[in-house]
Amino acid sequence: MEETIYELMEQAQDMPGGAAKLAILEEAVRLADTSGLKELAYEIRGEIVDCAIFNGYPLKSLIAFSWQLGQFDQNPEEYDPVELLWNYKWILGKVCSFSNISKTQIEDLVEDMRRRYAEYGYNERPYYYYKFRIAMDMGELDEARRYLDMFRVIEPDSMSDCEACEQSQMVRFYYLTGEDEQALAVAKPILSGRMRCAEVPHVTLSQVLLPLYRQGEVDQAKEQYRKGYRLVRDDRDFLKTIAEHIEYLTVANPIEGIGVVERHLHIALDYESGLEQMYFYAAMVGLLQKLDTSSKLRLIRMPASFEWGKQERTLEEIIAYFKPLAESAAAEFDRRNGNTFYTDWIGRIVQPV
Repeated sequence: MEETIYELMEQAQDMPGGAAKLAILEEAVRLADTSGLKELAYEIRGEIVDCAIFNGYPLKSLIAFSWQLGQFDQNPEEYDPVELLWNYKWILGKVCSFSNISKTQIEDLVEDMRRRYAEYGYNERPYYYYKFRIAMDMGELDEARRYLDMFRVIEPDSMSDCEACEQSQMVRFYYLTGEDEQALAVAKPILSGRMRCAEVPHVTLSQVLLPLYRQGEVDQAKEQYRKGYRLVRDDRDFLKTIAEHIEYLTVANPIEGIGVVERHLHIALDYESGLEQMYFYAAMVGLLQKLDTSSKLRLIRMPASFEWGKQERTLEEIIAYFKPLAESAAAEFDRRNGNTFYTDWIGRIVQPV
């Protein structure tokens, strides 16, 4: 059995990230669990966390990491704490994406990370940085501003995110607050190429498009859209980023936006993260409302796998189907977060029926 498990792991190692690789790893971990090979099961789950978190399967990563955390606490001497603590940040970056994870549970996770980092001698920059990110995810922008100031005064250590990631999250903050000039100023070292990493500028470029457009830099916005969309169009992990591109196209070029919606809708329909799915549906509805809804033509192609979309649907019917989905998801996240941030956001980009 152990030989079969190693063969599966070797097979997965040679595969690109995605559903097929995850399926192989999940079979390997099932066999390891069945055989009682806990250390091997721990190692494979680390591979699942890594693959799932960066390929658009955040729920799978949360489940695998939760198992690892429990196993580590039972036998801490058996496992590498550095990898576990590093991956903890990835989990905190995704945990707000599920409305059924309560605010208290999220706060407890952040405090647990803080305790573990202190135990192994790391400072509190990552703690306050992820408090900053989670506050943005929850729509608490005043709180986010406070944590932004707090994490920046602490020196980075080996557990801190890279400079480009932190800079990109600051761009995101000013994008969310509508401080366009500040967003563009903070984005400069990323736009120039001085700061970059695995997901930067990918996630940053979509958040300078509307600020550039509103500042009258229409050609520059168009250029950054072309560059940014090329970086993310083939990766399902960037569904929210693609939704931000659709938001931009809604005001800049709605007809081009149709193709973007068609290319990615099948991913949104089957996405694990309710938050990213909500972003896409809302951006899609906002775009479709810009088109001529009086036409009896569908105008956009539905995915072949989408049962409801197999019948001929008018644009009005498509809007009427997806708008309540986005609004109900926003209401769920707002209930969890204790505010009206997402409902208000949808109200700004989606017209009432």
